[in-house]
Amino acid sequence: MNTVVISFIADDKPGLVNLISTTVSQHDGNWLESSLSHLAGKFAGVVVVQISAEKAEALIGSLKALSDKGIRLNAEIASSGATEVEYRAATLDLIGHDKPGIVRDISNTLAQMGVNLAKLTTEITPGSMSSELLFKAQGQLQIPTTTDIHDLQDAIERLASDLMVDIEIE
Repeated sequence: MNTVVISFIADDKPGLVNLISTTVSQHDGNWLESSLSHLAGKFAGVVVVQISAEKAEALIGSLKALSDKGIRLNAEIASSGATEVEYRAATLDLIGHDKPGIVRDISNTLAQMGVNLAKLTTEITPGSMSSELLFKAQGQLQIPTTTDIHDLQDAIERLASDLMVDIEIE
């Protein structure tokens, strides 16, 4: 069996998920997991599909043909030869006044510490006591067991101070 990772974006309209899921089903693929979102008038997603090795390339070809329906799509067979690193899971919660560069600075600090940002959700919301916009982020982290948790916490605290935001890792 192969695993195919599909990413796509299209103008949001009814039936997009149906087009992709029907194509997967027509090739006897199994839709395992996905993350789908409506953002700024677009609909975007990432889907993981399991399929027999003999049918993977045909599925990819059929998915790419959906460009005729306005879906910009990329599909790749996932490599199974990745080196396994032992991680401990953690969550990241951030809130602070919105300004450019927050995601860049957080991801840079995490990358320098060898931490994988497995999932990130962000949003802008109005402050409860003011009209100022607040930036909120929630993430799922994979921290290598070899990473010193105290060093990571120190780096995050310095970053929070520099950005003037509240960051918690649990």
